[in-house]
Amino acid sequence: MRTYARRVGRRVSGTTIGALVGVLLVLAALTVPPLTGWEVWARSAGGGLPPLHGFWDPKLFGAGTLPAVALAVLAWRYAADVAARLSWRWLLLASYAAGLAWLVSLALVDGVAGLTRTMDHGYDYLHTARGITDVRVMLETYVDRIPLTSPDNWTVHPAGHPPLALLFFVGLVEIGLGGSLAAGTTVAVLAATTAPAVLITLRRLGAEVAARRAAPFVVLSPAAIFAAVSADGLFAALAAWALAALAVAATTRESVPAAAWAALAGLLLGCCVMVSYGLPLLGFLALAVLWPGRSKGSPWRALPIAALSALAVVLAFAALGFAWWEAYPVLHDRYWDGLARRRPAEYWLWGNLAALLLSAGPALGAGLGRLVELRGRADRVVATLVVAAATAVLTADLSRMSKAEVERIWLPFVPWLLLSTALLPERWRRPALAAQLVTALLVQHLLYTSW
Repeated sequence: MRTYARRVGRRVSGTTIGALVGVLLVLAALTVPPLTGWEVWARSAGGGLPPLHGFWDPKLFGAGTLPAVALAVLAWRYAADVAARLSWRWLLLASYAAGLAWLVSLALVDGVAGLTRTMDHGYDYLHTARGITDVRVMLETYVDRIPLTSPDNWTVHPAGHPPLALLFFVGLVEIGLGGSLAAGTTVAVLAATTAPAVLITLRRLGAEVAARRAAPFVVLSPAAIFAAVSADGLFAALAAWALAALAVAATTRESVPAAAWAALAGLLLGCCVMVSYGLPLLGFLALAVLWPGRSKGSPWRALPIAALSALAVVLAFAALGFAWWEAYPVLHDRYWDGLARRRPAEYWLWGNLAALLLSAGPALGAGLGRLVELRGRADRVVATLVVAAATAVLTADLSRMSKAEVERIWLPFVPWLLLSTALLPERWRRPALAAQLVTALLVQHLLYTSW
Protein backbone atom coordinates (compact mmCIF):
# COMPACT_ATOMS: atom_id res chain seq x y z
CA MET A 1 0.00 0.00 0.00
CA ARG A 2 2.83 2.40 0.84
CA THR A 3 4.49 1.66 -2.53
CA TYR A 4 1.22 2.35 -4.35
CA ALA A 5 0.75 5.60 -2.41
CA ARG A 6 4.24 6.77 -3.32
CA ARG A 7 3.59 5.90 -6.98
CA VAL A 8 0.35 7.88 -6.99
CA GLY A 9 2.08 10.78 -5.28
CA ARG A 10 4.64 10.91 -8.07
CA ARG A 11 2.00 10.78 -10.81
CA VAL A 12 2.14 13.76 -13.18
CA SER A 13 -0.91 15.95 -12.67
CA GLY A 14 -3.36 16.88 -15.41
CA THR A 15 -2.42 20.51 -14.80
CA THR A 16 1.22 19.78 -15.63
CA ILE A 17 0.30 17.72 -18.68
CA GLY A 18 -2.00 20.46 -19.96
CA ALA A 19 0.69 23.11 -19.54
CA LEU A 20 3.32 20.96 -21.29
CA VAL A 21 1.01 20.07 -24.17
CA GLY A 22 0.22 23.75 -24.65
CA VAL A 23 3.89 24.77 -24.68
CA LEU A 24 4.82 21.97 -27.09
CA LEU A 25 1.96 22.87 -29.42
CA VAL A 26 3.09 26.51 -29.57
CA LEU A 27 6.73 25.52 -30.11
CA ALA A 28 5.74 23.16 -32.92
CA ALA A 29 3.59 25.80 -34.59
CA LEU A 30 6.42 28.35 -34.42
CA THR A 31 9.25 26.07 -35.53
CA VAL A 32 7.85 23.52 -38.01
CA PRO A 33 7.24 25.95 -40.92
CA PRO A 34 10.69 27.64 -40.84
CA LEU A 35 12.60 24.40 -40.18
CA THR A 36 10.85 22.52 -42.99
CA GLY A 37 10.43 25.38 -45.45
CA TRP A 38 6.67 24.90 -45.30
CA GLU A 39 4.92 28.03 -46.56
CA VAL A 40 1.66 28.20 -44.67
CA TRP A 41 0.74 31.74 -45.73
CA ALA A 42 0.26 33.38 -42.35
CA ARG A 43 0.27 36.70 -44.24
CA SER A 44 -0.89 37.48 -47.76
CA ALA A 45 2.65 38.07 -49.00
CA GLY A 46 4.09 35.10 -47.11
CA GLY A 47 7.10 35.48 -44.87
CA GLY A 48 5.06 35.95 -41.72
CA LEU A 49 5.48 34.32 -38.34
CA PRO A 50 2.93 31.53 -38.16
CA PRO A 51 0.75 30.82 -36.30
CA LEU A 52 0.37 34.58 -35.73
CA HIS A 53 -0.48 37.15 -38.39
CA GLY A 54 2.72 39.09 -37.78
CA PHE A 55 6.50 39.01 -38.06
CA TRP A 56 9.62 39.53 -35.98
CA ASP A 57 10.13 43.17 -34.99
CA PRO A 58 12.13 43.29 -31.73
CA LYS A 59 12.01 46.53 -29.77
CA LEU A 60 13.72 47.01 -26.42
CA PHE A 61 11.70 49.96 -25.24
CA GLY A 62 8.60 51.92 -26.14
CA ALA A 63 6.33 54.53 -24.62
CA GLY A 64 4.22 51.84 -22.99
CA THR A 65 7.05 49.63 -21.74
CA LEU A 66 7.47 51.08 -18.24
CA PRO A 67 3.72 51.27 -17.49
CA ALA A 68 3.21 47.73 -18.81
CA VAL A 69 6.11 46.29 -16.81
CA ALA A 70 5.05 48.17 -13.67
CA LEU A 71 1.49 46.94 -14.03
CA ALA A 72 2.73 43.39 -14.57
CA VAL A 73 4.89 43.47 -11.42
CA LEU A 74 2.07 44.92 -9.31
CA ALA A 75 -0.39 42.39 -10.71
CA TRP A 76 1.93 39.47 -10.02
CA ARG A 77 2.37 40.61 -6.43
CA TYR A 78 -1.09 41.85 -5.50
CA ALA A 79 -3.77 40.89 -8.05
CA ALA A 80 -4.87 37.65 -6.40
CA ASP A 81 -5.17 39.25 -2.95
CA VAL A 82 -7.00 42.29 -4.30
CA ALA A 83 -9.44 40.11 -6.26
CA ALA A 84 -10.17 38.05 -3.15
CA ARG A 85 -10.66 40.96 -0.73
CA LEU A 86 -12.27 43.85 -2.60
CA SER A 87 -16.00 44.38 -2.33
CA TRP A 88 -17.77 43.19 -5.46
CA ARG A 89 -18.49 46.66 -6.81
CA TRP A 90 -14.91 47.76 -6.34
CA LEU A 91 -13.65 44.54 -7.90
CA LEU A 92 -15.60 45.28 -11.07
CA LEU A 93 -14.27 48.82 -11.17
CA ALA A 94 -10.72 47.65 -10.54
CA SER A 95 -10.97 44.95 -13.20
CA TYR A 96 -12.07 47.53 -15.74
CA ALA A 97 -9.38 50.05 -14.80
CA ALA A 98 -6.60 47.47 -14.73
CA GLY A 99 -7.81 45.90 -17.97
CA LEU A 100 -7.89 49.25 -19.77
CA ALA A 101 -4.46 50.19 -18.44
CA TRP A 102 -3.10 46.82 -19.61
CA LEU A 103 -4.61 47.17 -23.09
CA VAL A 104 -3.39 50.72 -23.61
CA SER A 105 0.08 50.30 -22.11
CA LEU A 106 0.78 47.25 -24.27
CA ALA A 107 -0.43 49.06 -27.39
CA LEU A 108 1.74 52.09 -26.58
CA VAL A 109 4.89 49.95 -26.64
CA ASP A 110 4.65 50.80 -30.36
CA GLY A 111 3.93 54.44 -29.57
CA VAL A 112 0.71 56.12 -30.65
CA ALA A 113 0.86 53.97 -33.77
CA GLY A 114 0.01 51.03 -31.55
CA LEU A 115 -3.49 52.46 -31.23
CA THR A 116 -3.83 53.87 -34.74
CA ARG A 117 -2.09 51.68 -37.30
CA THR A 118 -4.87 49.10 -37.51
CA MET A 119 -7.45 51.85 -37.88
CA ASP A 120 -5.33 53.45 -40.62
CA HIS A 121 -5.07 50.21 -42.60
CA GLY A 122 -7.03 50.27 -45.82
CA TYR A 123 -8.30 46.73 -45.20
CA ASP A 124 -9.98 47.69 -41.94
CA TYR A 125 -13.38 49.26 -41.29
CA LEU A 126 -12.57 52.89 -40.56
CA HIS A 127 -11.16 53.67 -44.01
CA THR A 128 -14.32 52.29 -45.63
CA ALA A 129 -16.63 53.90 -43.06
CA ARG A 130 -15.37 57.37 -43.94
CA GLY A 131 -16.67 56.89 -47.47
CA ILE A 132 -20.20 55.75 -46.56
CA THR A 133 -22.75 58.46 -47.35
CA ASP A 134 -25.98 56.45 -47.58
CA VAL A 135 -26.52 53.61 -45.10
CA ARG A 136 -29.64 52.29 -46.84
CA VAL A 137 -27.81 51.96 -50.17
CA MET A 138 -24.88 50.36 -48.35
CA LEU A 139 -27.15 47.68 -46.90
CA GLU A 140 -29.00 47.06 -50.16
CA THR A 141 -25.75 46.57 -52.10
CA TYR A 142 -23.73 44.90 -49.34
CA VAL A 143 -23.97 41.33 -50.63
CA ASP A 144 -23.29 42.40 -54.23
CA ARG A 145 -19.99 43.95 -53.16
CA ILE A 146 -18.63 40.91 -51.30
CA PRO A 147 -17.24 38.91 -54.29
CA LEU A 148 -13.69 39.60 -55.40
CA THR A 149 -15.04 39.89 -58.94
CA SER A 150 -17.29 42.80 -58.00
CA PRO A 151 -15.96 46.02 -59.58
CA ASP A 152 -16.50 47.84 -56.28
CA ASN A 153 -15.82 45.01 -53.85
CA TRP A 154 -15.47 45.59 -50.14
CA THR A 155 -12.01 45.45 -48.60
CA VAL A 156 -11.14 42.43 -46.49
CA HIS A 157 -12.78 43.23 -43.18
CA PRO A 158 -16.08 44.75 -44.38
CA ALA A 159 -16.41 41.88 -46.85
CA GLY A 160 -15.67 39.31 -44.18
CA HIS A 161 -18.26 40.52 -41.68
CA PRO A 162 -21.95 41.41 -41.63
CA PRO A 163 -22.63 45.16 -41.87
CA LEU A 164 -23.15 46.05 -38.20
CA ALA A 165 -19.37 45.98 -37.68
CA LEU A 166 -18.92 48.58 -40.42
CA LEU A 167 -21.93 50.55 -39.18
CA PHE A 168 -20.30 50.95 -35.77
CA PHE A 169 -17.41 52.79 -37.39
CA VAL A 170 -19.78 54.77 -39.60
CA GLY A 171 -21.37 55.89 -36.34
CA LEU A 172 -18.00 56.92 -34.94
CA VAL A 173 -17.35 59.02 -38.04
CA GLU A 174 -20.77 60.64 -37.73
CA ILE A 175 -20.22 61.71 -34.11
CA GLY A 176 -16.74 63.08 -34.74
CA LEU A 177 -14.68 60.09 -33.56
CA GLY A 178 -13.59 59.06 -37.04
CA GLY A 179 -9.94 59.92 -36.51
CA SER A 180 -7.61 56.95 -36.15
CA LEU A 181 -6.56 57.78 -32.59
CA ALA A 182 -10.11 58.56 -31.47
CA ALA A 183 -11.45 55.34 -32.99
CA GLY A 184 -8.58 53.24 -31.62
CA THR A 185 -9.06 54.69 -28.14
CA THR A 186 -12.80 54.02 -28.33
CA VAL A 187 -12.16 50.40 -29.24
CA ALA A 188 -9.82 49.98 -26.26
CA VAL A 189 -12.23 51.70 -23.83
CA LEU A 190 -15.09 49.41 -24.86
CA ALA A 191 -13.02 46.23 -25.19
CA ALA A 192 -11.87 46.63 -21.57
CA THR A 193 -15.45 46.10 -20.39
CA THR A 194 -15.24 42.42 -21.35
CA ALA A 195 -13.74 41.22 -18.06
CA PRO A 196 -16.33 42.90 -15.79
CA ALA A 197 -19.12 41.40 -17.90
CA VAL A 198 -17.63 37.91 -17.56
CA LEU A 199 -17.26 38.33 -13.80
CA ILE A 200 -20.88 39.51 -13.49
CA THR A 201 -22.02 36.43 -15.40
CA LEU A 202 -20.23 34.08 -13.01
CA ARG A 203 -21.56 35.81 -9.92
CA ARG A 204 -25.13 35.71 -11.21
CA LEU A 205 -24.70 31.98 -11.77
CA GLY A 206 -23.56 31.46 -8.19
CA ALA A 207 -19.82 31.24 -8.85
CA GLU A 208 -18.47 34.39 -7.22
CA VAL A 209 -15.51 32.58 -5.68
CA ALA A 210 -14.52 31.25 -9.09
CA ALA A 211 -14.96 34.73 -10.58
CA ARG A 212 -12.57 36.20 -8.02
CA ARG A 213 -10.00 33.44 -8.61
CA ALA A 214 -10.16 33.84 -12.38
CA ALA A 215 -10.25 37.66 -12.42
CA PRO A 216 -6.46 38.31 -12.67
CA PHE A 217 -6.17 35.90 -15.60
CA VAL A 218 -9.21 37.23 -17.45
CA VAL A 219 -8.22 40.87 -16.96
CA LEU A 220 -4.48 40.56 -17.71
CA SER A 221 -4.23 38.02 -20.51
CA PRO A 222 -1.99 38.40 -23.59
CA ALA A 223 -5.21 38.71 -25.59
CA ALA A 224 -5.10 42.40 -24.61
CA ILE A 225 -2.50 42.88 -27.35
CA PHE A 226 -5.13 42.13 -29.97
CA ALA A 227 -8.26 43.33 -28.16
CA ALA A 228 -6.91 46.86 -27.81
CA VAL A 229 -6.67 47.55 -31.52
CA SER A 230 -9.06 45.26 -33.39
CA ALA A 231 -12.81 45.34 -33.82
CA ASP A 232 -12.83 41.78 -32.49
CA GLY A 233 -12.13 43.29 -29.08
CA LEU A 234 -15.47 45.06 -29.46
CA PHE A 235 -17.10 41.81 -30.51
CA ALA A 236 -15.73 40.14 -27.36
CA ALA A 237 -17.23 42.88 -25.17
CA LEU A 238 -20.57 42.72 -26.99
CA ALA A 239 -20.69 38.95 -26.57
CA ALA A 240 -19.75 39.15 -22.88
CA TRP A 241 -22.49 41.66 -22.11
CA ALA A 242 -25.04 39.62 -24.06
CA LEU A 243 -24.22 36.57 -21.96
CA ALA A 244 -24.22 38.65 -18.76
CA ALA A 245 -27.73 39.90 -19.57
CA LEU A 246 -28.78 36.32 -20.26
CA ALA A 247 -27.38 35.24 -16.89
CA VAL A 248 -29.39 37.96 -15.17
CA ALA A 249 -32.52 36.79 -17.01
CA ALA A 250 -31.83 33.17 -16.05
CA THR A 251 -31.46 33.98 -12.35
CA THR A 252 -34.24 36.55 -11.91
CA ARG A 253 -37.33 35.10 -10.29
CA GLU A 254 -39.82 37.86 -11.19
CA SER A 255 -41.35 37.21 -14.61
CA VAL A 256 -41.42 40.74 -16.03
CA PRO A 257 -37.82 41.73 -15.17
CA ALA A 258 -36.62 38.30 -16.31
CA ALA A 259 -38.38 38.75 -19.65
CA ALA A 260 -36.91 42.22 -20.08
CA TRP A 261 -33.38 40.97 -19.41
CA ALA A 262 -33.95 38.04 -21.80
CA ALA A 263 -35.11 40.44 -24.51
CA LEU A 264 -32.03 42.60 -23.98
CA ALA A 265 -29.79 39.53 -24.12
CA GLY A 266 -31.44 38.47 -27.36
CA LEU A 267 -30.99 41.90 -28.93
CA LEU A 268 -27.30 41.87 -28.01
CA LEU A 269 -26.86 38.31 -29.28
CA GLY A 270 -28.58 39.33 -32.51
CA CYS A 271 -26.10 42.19 -32.80
CA CYS A 272 -23.30 39.64 -32.32
CA VAL A 273 -24.63 37.67 -35.29
CA MET A 274 -24.61 40.88 -37.33
CA VAL A 275 -20.99 41.78 -36.55
CA SER A 276 -19.35 38.40 -37.18
CA TYR A 277 -20.30 35.28 -39.11
CA GLY A 278 -18.57 33.22 -36.44
CA LEU A 279 -20.59 34.48 -33.49
CA PRO A 280 -23.69 32.33 -33.96
CA LEU A 281 -21.37 29.87 -32.18
CA LEU A 282 -22.14 31.88 -29.04
CA GLY A 283 -25.21 29.66 -28.94
CA PHE A 284 -23.08 27.07 -27.13
CA LEU A 285 -22.22 29.59 -24.42
CA ALA A 286 -25.80 30.88 -24.24
CA LEU A 287 -27.03 27.37 -23.48
CA ALA A 288 -24.21 26.96 -20.95
CA VAL A 289 -25.29 30.16 -19.19
CA LEU A 290 -28.85 28.89 -18.93
CA TRP A 291 -27.87 25.44 -17.70
CA PRO A 292 -26.00 26.31 -14.47
CA GLY A 293 -28.74 28.74 -13.53
CA ARG A 294 -31.38 26.03 -13.29
CA SER A 295 -31.36 26.08 -9.52
CA LYS A 296 -32.74 29.62 -9.47
CA GLY A 297 -36.11 30.43 -10.98
CA SER A 298 -36.95 29.04 -14.42
CA PRO A 299 -34.00 29.96 -16.63
CA TRP A 300 -35.23 28.13 -19.71
CA ARG A 301 -38.13 30.57 -20.01
CA ALA A 302 -35.51 33.13 -21.09
CA LEU A 303 -34.54 31.03 -24.10
CA PRO A 304 -37.53 31.65 -26.41
CA ILE A 305 -37.62 35.37 -25.56
CA ALA A 306 -33.89 35.77 -26.22
CA ALA A 307 -34.10 33.72 -29.42
CA LEU A 308 -37.00 35.78 -30.78
CA SER A 309 -35.23 39.04 -29.92
CA ALA A 310 -32.06 37.89 -31.66
CA LEU A 311 -34.07 36.80 -34.69
CA ALA A 312 -35.75 40.21 -34.78
CA VAL A 313 -32.36 41.89 -35.21
CA VAL A 314 -31.43 39.59 -38.09
CA LEU A 315 -34.80 40.06 -39.78
CA ALA A 316 -34.63 43.84 -39.37
CA PHE A 317 -31.38 43.88 -41.33
CA ALA A 318 -32.97 41.64 -43.95
CA ALA A 319 -35.85 44.09 -44.29
CA LEU A 320 -33.33 46.89 -44.84
CA GLY A 321 -31.58 44.96 -47.60
CA PHE A 322 -29.01 42.66 -45.98
CA ALA A 323 -30.01 39.02 -45.54
CA TRP A 324 -27.46 37.08 -43.48
CA TRP A 325 -28.39 33.76 -45.09
CA GLU A 326 -27.77 35.19 -48.57
CA ALA A 327 -24.48 36.82 -47.64
CA TYR A 328 -22.75 33.88 -45.97
CA PRO A 329 -22.55 31.63 -49.08
CA VAL A 330 -21.17 34.58 -51.07
CA LEU A 331 -18.54 35.21 -48.41
CA HIS A 332 -17.70 31.49 -48.42
CA ASP A 333 -16.91 31.70 -52.13
CA ARG A 334 -14.82 34.86 -51.71
CA TYR A 335 -12.92 33.29 -48.82
CA TRP A 336 -11.99 30.23 -50.83
CA ASP A 337 -11.23 32.28 -53.93
CA GLY A 338 -8.66 34.21 -51.91
CA LEU A 339 -5.82 33.35 -49.56
CA ALA A 340 -7.69 30.55 -47.80
CA ARG A 341 -7.09 28.09 -50.62
CA ARG A 342 -3.33 28.56 -50.17
CA ARG A 343 -3.37 28.01 -46.42
CA PRO A 344 -2.91 24.28 -45.75
CA ALA A 345 -5.46 22.79 -43.38
CA GLU A 346 -2.79 20.23 -42.40
CA TYR A 347 -1.07 23.06 -40.53
CA TRP A 348 -3.87 25.41 -39.54
CA LEU A 349 -6.15 22.84 -37.95
CA TRP A 350 -3.64 22.65 -35.10
CA GLY A 351 -1.81 25.92 -35.76
CA ASN A 352 -5.04 27.74 -34.97
CA LEU A 353 -5.04 26.18 -31.51
CA ALA A 354 -1.44 27.27 -30.99
CA ALA A 355 -2.47 30.82 -31.91
CA LEU A 356 -5.25 30.54 -29.35
CA LEU A 357 -2.70 29.57 -26.69
CA LEU A 358 -0.48 32.51 -27.62
CA SER A 359 -3.44 34.87 -27.41
CA ALA A 360 -4.97 33.45 -24.24
CA GLY A 361 -1.61 32.69 -22.64
CA PRO A 362 0.10 29.51 -21.36
CA ALA A 363 -2.14 29.36 -18.29
CA LEU A 364 -4.94 28.19 -20.57
CA GLY A 365 -3.19 24.86 -21.18
CA ALA A 366 -2.75 24.37 -17.44
CA GLY A 367 -6.36 25.34 -16.75
CA LEU A 368 -7.76 22.95 -19.34
CA GLY A 369 -5.54 20.19 -18.02
CA ARG A 370 -6.81 20.85 -14.52
CA LEU A 371 -10.41 20.71 -15.77
CA VAL A 372 -9.80 17.27 -17.29
CA GLU A 373 -8.07 16.14 -14.12
CA LEU A 374 -10.94 17.20 -11.88
CA ARG A 375 -13.72 15.93 -14.16
CA GLY A 376 -16.89 15.73 -12.11
CA ARG A 377 -15.23 17.46 -9.15
CA ALA A 378 -14.76 20.75 -11.02
CA ASP A 379 -16.96 23.76 -10.32
CA ARG A 380 -20.05 23.05 -12.42
CA VAL A 381 -20.55 26.62 -13.66
CA VAL A 382 -16.91 27.01 -14.67
CA ALA A 383 -16.74 23.60 -16.32
CA THR A 384 -19.93 24.17 -18.32
CA LEU A 385 -18.82 27.57 -19.62
CA VAL A 386 -15.29 26.41 -20.48
CA VAL A 387 -16.53 23.32 -22.32
CA ALA A 388 -19.03 25.45 -24.25
CA ALA A 389 -16.33 27.93 -25.29
CA ALA A 390 -14.00 25.08 -26.30
CA THR A 391 -16.78 23.51 -28.35
CA ALA A 392 -17.34 26.79 -30.18
CA VAL A 393 -13.62 27.15 -30.98
CA LEU A 394 -13.27 23.56 -32.16
CA THR A 395 -16.37 23.89 -34.33
CA ALA A 396 -14.97 26.99 -36.00
CA ASP A 397 -11.59 25.36 -36.41
CA LEU A 398 -12.94 22.16 -37.97
CA SER A 399 -15.16 24.15 -40.33
CA ARG A 400 -11.95 25.48 -41.96
CA MET A 401 -13.58 28.91 -42.27
CA SER A 402 -11.09 30.06 -39.64
CA LYS A 403 -7.61 29.51 -41.03
CA ALA A 404 -4.99 31.91 -39.66
CA GLU A 405 -5.59 35.37 -38.15
CA VAL A 406 -7.36 33.62 -35.28
CA GLU A 407 -5.47 35.42 -32.52
CA ARG A 408 -8.17 38.07 -32.97
CA ILE A 409 -11.00 35.80 -34.18
CA TRP A 410 -10.89 33.78 -30.95
CA LEU A 411 -11.15 36.90 -28.74
CA PRO A 412 -14.88 36.51 -27.93
CA PHE A 413 -14.17 33.02 -26.57
CA VAL A 414 -10.84 33.62 -24.79
CA PRO A 415 -12.17 35.03 -21.48
CA TRP A 416 -14.60 32.14 -21.10
CA LEU A 417 -11.82 29.61 -21.71
CA LEU A 418 -9.64 31.40 -19.17
CA LEU A 419 -12.24 30.71 -16.49
CA SER A 420 -10.51 27.34 -16.27
CA THR A 421 -7.72 29.14 -14.36
CA ALA A 422 -10.11 29.41 -11.41
CA LEU A 423 -9.52 25.68 -10.94
CA LEU A 424 -5.72 25.88 -10.71
CA PRO A 425 -4.14 24.62 -7.48
CA GLU A 426 -2.90 27.37 -5.19
CA ARG A 427 0.76 26.57 -5.83
CA TRP A 428 0.19 27.10 -9.57
CA ARG A 429 -1.56 30.43 -9.42
CA ARG A 430 1.26 32.94 -9.04
CA PRO A 431 3.65 31.17 -11.49
CA ALA A 432 0.81 30.83 -14.00
CA LEU A 433 -0.04 34.53 -13.74
CA ALA A 434 3.64 35.39 -14.15
CA ALA A 435 3.73 33.27 -17.31
CA GLN A 436 0.71 35.16 -18.64
CA LEU A 437 2.24 38.56 -17.99
CA VAL A 438 5.67 37.66 -19.37
CA THR A 439 4.11 36.15 -22.49
CA ALA A 440 2.19 39.36 -23.17
CA LEU A 441 5.28 41.51 -22.71
CA LEU A 442 7.44 39.28 -24.91
CA VAL A 443 4.92 39.04 -27.74
CA GLN A 444 4.37 42.80 -27.73
CA HIS A 445 8.09 43.63 -27.62
CA LEU A 446 9.39 40.98 -30.02
CA LEU A 447 6.73 40.89 -32.71
CA TYR A 448 4.86 43.17 -35.05
CA THR A 449 1.27 42.11 -34.54
CA SER A 450 -1.14 43.10 -37.30
CA TRP A 451 -4.18 43.53 -35.09
